[in-house]
Amino acid sequence: MSLSVAHAGLSHRGLVRQENEDNWSAHPELGLYIVSDGLGGELSGALASKIVVEALPEMLGARADVLADLSGGRALRAVKEALTELSAQVFAQTHGEPGLEGMGATVVLALVRPQKALIAHMGDSRAYLFRQGRLKPLTKDHSVVQLLVEAGEISGEEAVRHPARGQVTRSVGMEGEPLPEAKVVAVRPGDRLLLCTDGLTGMLNDEEIQRVLGREAQPQAVCEALVQTALSNGGRDNVTVVVVDLPPHPGGNQSARRRQGPPK
Repeated sequence: MSLSVAHAGLSHRGLVRQENEDNWSAHPELGLYIVSDGLGGELSGALASKIVVEALPEMLGARADVLADLSGGRALRAVKEALTELSAQVFAQTHGEPGLEGMGATVVLALVRPQKALIAHMGDSRAYLFRQGRLKPLTKDHSVVQLLVEAGEISGEEAVRHPARGQVTRSVGMEGEPLPEAKVVAVRPGDRLLLCTDGLTGMLNDEEIQRVLGREAQPQAVCEALVQTALSNGGRDNVTVVVVDLPPHPGGNQSARRRQGPPK
């Protein structure tokens, strides 16, 4: 993996939860970045997300030859197979075990290459693309409230406060076929990718996230600003963010391009 990218990540337990069930990891040598939110209780949830961010790099590293080129469908199949295999392993190890029954985790990952990125996810952790002042969602939540929104039963604004918020329909470790979702998107020099748990998106809407991404030039500063804003807005959940910056064109003014508003 020869692409040189800048990245940073940050996780905070928030202002309400006693434990942090989120985890993240970055593996620039693989071009791999992962965020996971644990499910099933504080101790088991934290364990599940830890397994995700530690096991996936090994599983995807073993498929490095297939994942070197994101063209065609081989890479998509390989990532889906790895997520399905991991989900089955977590379920088999925890099913029927006292304290671990129902343990699972969301996952969102980005495999970054010079002109493409493979985005895969299960659950309500999200990926976004930020380009020239505009924020674009790259994932759609696998959740009960998302199904209600799509059915027209609640609005997007109501979804943030709905009692079913946080109930996911797909996760690593779930019973039955997990059905991970994956796609390849085009990326350009100067693009910024954001991976995050619902502790961020439950506290900030997309417009607020967009403003922070455009205001800060360095990935670490972006992560700190996003987490601080989530805390300032209530911090009702664990919050985890990973920011990945693709290198700009040689001689380009990357920070200036990011701070400009959307194209007229």
